[in-house]
Amino acid sequence: MDEKIKIPEQVAFILTTLEQHGYEGYAVGGCVRDTILGREPGDWDITTSAQPEQVKALFRRTVDTGILHGTVTVLLGEKGYEVTTYRLDGEYEDHRHPNKVEFTPDLTEDLRRRDFTINAMAYNPKSGMVDKFDGTGDIRRECIRCVGEAKERFEEDALRMLRGIRFAGQLLFTIEPRTLAAMEEKASLLVNVSAERIRTELTKLLLSEGADRLLLAVKTGLSRYFLPELDAMLATRQNNPHHSFDVGNHSIQAILHINKLWRENRELGEKAHIALVYSALLHDVAKPECLTTDEKGMDHFYHHNEMGAEKAKKILRRLKFDNETISMVGRLIYFHDRRHENCLVNGIYSEKGKKAMRRLINQIGADAMPLLFLLQRADLLAQSDYKREEKLAKLAAGERCYKEIMAAGEAVTIKDLAVGGKQIIELGVKPGPEIGRVLKELLEAVLEAPEKNTEEFLLKMASEIIKR
Repeated sequence: MDEKIKIPEQVAFILTTLEQHGYEGYAVGGCVRDTILGREPGDWDITTSAQPEQVKALFRRTVDTGILHGTVTVLLGEKGYEVTTYRLDGEYEDHRHPNKVEFTPDLTEDLRRRDFTINAMAYNPKSGMVDKFDGTGDIRRECIRCVGEAKERFEEDALRMLRGIRFAGQLLFTIEPRTLAAMEEKASLLVNVSAERIRTELTKLLLSEGADRLLLAVKTGLSRYFLPELDAMLATRQNNPHHSFDVGNHSIQAILHINKLWRENRELGEKAHIALVYSALLHDVAKPECLTTDEKGMDHFYHHNEMGAEKAKKILRRLKFDNETISMVGRLIYFHDRRHENCLVNGIYSEKGKKAMRRLINQIGADAMPLLFLLQRADLLAQSDYKREEKLAKLAAGERCYKEIMAAGEAVTIKDLAVGGKQIIELGVKPGPEIGRVLKELLEAVLEAPEKNTEEFLLKMASEIIKR
């Protein structure tokens, strides 16, 4: 596999500089793994026999990124490369961090402390691959396996369990049976991991092609420590013609469809992608509480969208998400079940739905509309094929309706009105809440009939409102 490792010029410069001064240097970890797999590494990490102060003496620009743990960042141009001294970790008293770090001259000892075999390979263009734990073999077998004893690795750092599942999702690998069994045995240690770290791993998993590996977190019992709601969703049936999966598996299928659809709409950006996968995961999170069954044995989930929006926001706060993402996911879930019935009448596109569409844009926000259509499409594709073509046709008509409204520049918010607060004050209204009330009434009229959005009409209407 050596011929597949192509070292970037700046990485080669660092390795050569270390060697010229009598030190060993290797590219290590994920960059080696990804290059073997033909993937573009996100970062290139370097491990060396040189100690931090020796590394700093060799390069003009460095940053003490984690010098106590042996890491110095070497700056070359606009890029930084982490260079870390071979090390041994002390005891992991909190199941996350070693209580001390000792430097070692032995590369093998440094690789031995790492999490998975596929991350415990080092490469130097001159000396070749150092693979003491058969990481290349596990890549061929498409297998996630711990270095050494899996239970010990997870006792040292409990986050490794979730990382293993994340790698399985990103690489479409399986998890070696003993490693999976150790996850199940040590799952409770996840309580030692911060919400921020869990969020990072969960997000990477959900954005991956193998997002359905999230079910491994349920199988091993890990999910009950960061997303117990998923266990309840997987236990909730959906006995009606619209569904062929339970709530949990339907939601996971929706995530897989989101990821396929997003690859066709990358211009939306990664932040939108994150909001979409969490919306897909949690859009039916309240269904377990909302389940009712009628006299014919049909299951219904009344008000699950409103309840689900609030529940999802609590979950995202628990995972320490930013307010912008929480707001977007909440809005998408609240309106995910909105159907665009009047945009398609008897199979023919109709403008009848524009009134309702203008109100929807006003309620959810124009920024959320492209994401809403993607979520609704993924939701439909994750259902049974019952009336699927009809549902997709209505969705397409709704999207066309939205685009026509936006292209025409029709008013959907107060700021789109032909008049503003200043003009309402000039009519004799004192600054304060009354101005907002008047503008809201004007917007209601314009949402009903966009042609009324003229200064003349709105000032006349405002005068009448004020006199009441």
